[in-house]
Amino acid sequence: MTATTLPPRTQDLSEGPLGIALLDIERGDLAVARRRLAQAVAHGVSAGGNASLFHGAPALEFVLARAGHTGVDVREGVDRVVNARLAAARRRQSSGALPHLAEWDHIRGLAGLGALLLTRPVPSPRLTDVLPHLVSLAQPVRCGGRLLPGWWSAVGPDGEKVAGGHSNNGMAHGIAGPLAVLSLAARHDVLVPGQREAIGIFASWLDRYGGHYWTTRAHLDAAEPPEPGLARPSWCYGRPGIARAQQLAALALGDRARRQIAEDTVLRTLTEPAHLARITDATLCHGWAGLVTLARAVAADSPAAERFTPVIDDLRQRLTTGLDHLSKPGFMEGRSGAQLALDGTNATNWTSVLLIT
Repeated sequence: MTATTLPPRTQDLSEGPLGIALLDIERGDLAVARRRLAQAVAHGVSAGGNASLFHGAPALEFVLARAGHTGVDVREGVDRVVNARLAAARRRQSSGALPHLAEWDHIRGLAGLGALLLTRPVPSPRLTDVLPHLVSLAQPVRCGGRLLPGWWSAVGPDGEKVAGGHSNNGMAHGIAGPLAVLSLAARHDVLVPGQREAIGIFASWLDRYGGHYWTTRAHLDAAEPPEPGLARPSWCYGRPGIARAQQLAALALGDRARRQIAEDTVLRTLTEPAHLARITDATLCHGWAGLVTLARAVAADSPAAERFTPVIDDLRQRLTTGLDHLSKPGFMEGRSGAQLALDGTNATNWTSVLLIT
């Protein structure tokens, strides 16, 4: 494998041929998938600092594994990525600095890499290195004379500074991602010290602040968090993605009350016209495709799955109507991901890349 510092966009799972190949593999069209994969790796595969579940060697491993053909060289490249990211995270912790979201989030960081390791058919020793780091985020840090959550970041997902820092709360870039990974690992009986306690801390934080995309210092200083306004309900940010993470936490902890609240939240949000009016496209990331895929996962883990049938049917119809309006071909924001959701199959467990299964 070739390590490069500025690899082409073809290695991008979100929008490149790697992600599009997931649809071909799910449908069993491996000849077309091979051509897309050849295009993706034609200029080398990144195992550098920008490699993540959605880019470079880890993304390649995820896609190849859906077809059952991951090579040793790819897995070893991913292990090197994980080792480097953990070493950098430990150096940051030793310095006392606040983390950047890219250290631990789902799209770019260790939560996504942990999710990938969890999908390996043979448990990876690297997984039991990643999970303790995610657990460590539950320990508060002292900054500017006050205690802040261990995942508090001075910058947002776009790299811009946030005055006073913030807690990002969503699935894609927020603490709901590590919560989902730790909960999924617990359901697979992969446990490290402090894991259940961390699940409880992250879940309780989202009980209080999860109605907001992110939490600011002003929220912390208020006696009660301000009431959240209407916001787009999606997989990446907002109540549905967070509610799925909360349901997974409840299943990991055996918390029936939390599971019921999470499931009720999904149903209430996805039947409220004012919330649904905020959805403007059919994509997986923030549109109808992501919502119908998430709703199916929530229903599959609910003791009252039939409650979700009307919601899923409605979302599927909205997805059908919106799919032809997508201009991009890709996975997270394009037609291939939306078509995967519309097909509604999960033979390859492609939905695990979203941290919902």
